[in-house]
Amino acid sequence: MEGTVFAPALKELEHVKSEHGEILSKHFLEVCKHILPVIDKFGTALALVKSDIGGNVSRLETMYSSNPSRFNYLYSLVQVEVETKTAKSSSSCTNGLLWLTRAMDFLVALFRNLVEHEDWTMYQACTDSYNKTLKKWHGWLASSSFSVAMKLAPSRKKFMEVIGGTGDINADIGKFCTNFSPLLEENHKFLARFGLDDMKAS
Repeated sequence: MEGTVFAPALKELEHVKSEHGEILSKHFLEVCKHILPVIDKFGTALALVKSDIGGNVSRLETMYSSNPSRFNYLYSLVQVEVETKTAKSSSSCTNGLLWLTRAMDFLVALFRNLVEHEDWTMYQACTDSYNKTLKKWHGWLASSSFSVAMKLAPSRKKFMEVIGGTGDINADIGKFCTNFSPLLEENHKFLARFGLDDMKAS
């Protein structure tokens, strides 16, 4: 593998903003898709997160593909639902973007933990990032499933070897977190403007 598992996502991140600084739907969703192979390396431990991200990306992509020029900017997918008062529906693109952003928050926190806490086990790194991000939005059932699944995480050493390829994995993780987390913050701020950032899992 040329470079690390993060190389395709880092390349895509270069194109994620328009010249006016707006997040472009296609490229943002592509970055998220490029992270799926990284999640794969966690095996069954993060299968729930992977299917969640994959499902929400597909939902947003379907809407984007229905009219690429109209939905060129990521937030136009939400604005149209705000106008038609369908944003709070559980099958809306707004809901999809919110949960996609939360899942990516979790992954960014997890990747940061792996770089910053070299003495932590994978289970510790996963649990800490889950508690900091997704936990407050999950009901009891989702939380329980999550804590069981995280016990199946691979060993940290094995995981870092597998995702490292021929590149500098710590540098690439750092670069990804630095460049991607401001986009997630923007998503939260945008959704909060319409009171849509605090929807919980049903």
